[in-house]
Amino acid sequence: MNQWLDERLNISRLNDKFLRKAFPVHHTYFLGEITLFSLIVLLLTGVFLALSYEPSTRLVPSFLDKAQMVPAAYSSILRINYMPFGDMLRRIHHWSANLMVAASILHMMRIYFTGSFKKPRELNWWIGMLLLVVTIITAVTGYSLPYDNFAKTTLGVVVGIVQSVPWVGDWLAQAAFGGKFALDNAYMIPRVYGYHIMLLPAILLGLTGAHLLIMIKQKHTQPQYAKRIAYKKIVGVPLSTQQTPIALMLAFLMAGIVILFAAFIPVHPVEVFGPASDNPVANIKPDWYLLWIFGVLEMIPASAKFTLFGGEIGPEFIGGIVIATLTLLVMLAVPIFDQSKENLYYSENPTDHPKRLAGGVAFFALLLVWSVAGYKNDFQWPVAPFYVLTVVAPLVSYFVTIAIVRGIKSFRAADDRDMAQAAAADD
Repeated sequence: MNQWLDERLNISRLNDKFLRKAFPVHHTYFLGEITLFSLIVLLLTGVFLALSYEPSTRLVPSFLDKAQMVPAAYSSILRINYMPFGDMLRRIHHWSANLMVAASILHMMRIYFTGSFKKPRELNWWIGMLLLVVTIITAVTGYSLPYDNFAKTTLGVVVGIVQSVPWVGDWLAQAAFGGKFALDNAYMIPRVYGYHIMLLPAILLGLTGAHLLIMIKQKHTQPQYAKRIAYKKIVGVPLSTQQTPIALMLAFLMAGIVILFAAFIPVHPVEVFGPASDNPVANIKPDWYLLWIFGVLEMIPASAKFTLFGGEIGPEFIGGIVIATLTLLVMLAVPIFDQSKENLYYSENPTDHPKRLAGGVAFFALLLVWSVAGYKNDFQWPVAPFYVLTVVAPLVSYFVTIAIVRGIKSFRAADDRDMAQAAAADD
């Protein structure tokens, strides 16, 4: 049987080329696999949730109170919550989405701080960034689907940002959401549902496939220890016999942690917010990975607007489009800033590149300041300190990181001198 299949499918070549691929043995290299496993869990749970969800705004009797008329999308979420394991599936879906975003960010941090974005892997850095962006957009469309009052308010914020684009904002918003933003817009939820279960997952799967194919073609950057074992040789464990069992154990561990979170931590209580209405929820906030954009919008005064060639430039456009796009462009431009001419084989020690390390720390300090600014209204904080921290926090983080790295290098140099003196004394 094996010979028959091999003669037709050339399985032996598949085994030699792909199933024997060597994977580096280092815990940080599992972050990409966690991202992939989270995507698989999201697809599986999403299929089961989609079977019971109705993407419609038509009014139907509420699943809990037949005398109350509510949008069908909202009623179907209530029905899912009362199905056997229905609420559990929603929770697993929610926490898997958060885990996927978190693992993606940590994975990109590992790539950045170790210099693994350098030649010849620039293309995979850009694909990875697009994967992160599409993942976040998919999550945003997901928590809009229950069409409770929170989701309606969230959609209103998103539509407002799209509408803020000068000259073409209204047209873009109506094209994206199937007409004007209104409670009785019959096309809005089906349109968002189509994005969430078809368009965006298709893009995610396509980008993931391209990411993996390029990685297999180019090989992983090797950990530093591989340089000492076999210089410029592929060091690791084969996929089919050793990496696969390790990956399966990691997948089961990850699934167990997600299920524990789902069992004990509730998610988005649609019953509390009630069905969608024209009365928006006060002071809502996005999930943690978009809180920095919300903070930027909170920092920009409502009066920050002007007209340019007949189009209005307002705070929503400046914060939600311009600053967000510039931040993304800075991350996409990371490989362009590198001046390396030769291919990178080994992951670099972050302390050997203090400016790159300090730049990354400063960037995250800036995002942290903007994220904290998202709670400005909750605690009645003045906005002026956040303007100052937007400049001061990244600068302080940058120079403190440089100083720490210099201190580490001086300690290393002192240790090397002590070892050399001890060796000379022994001689």
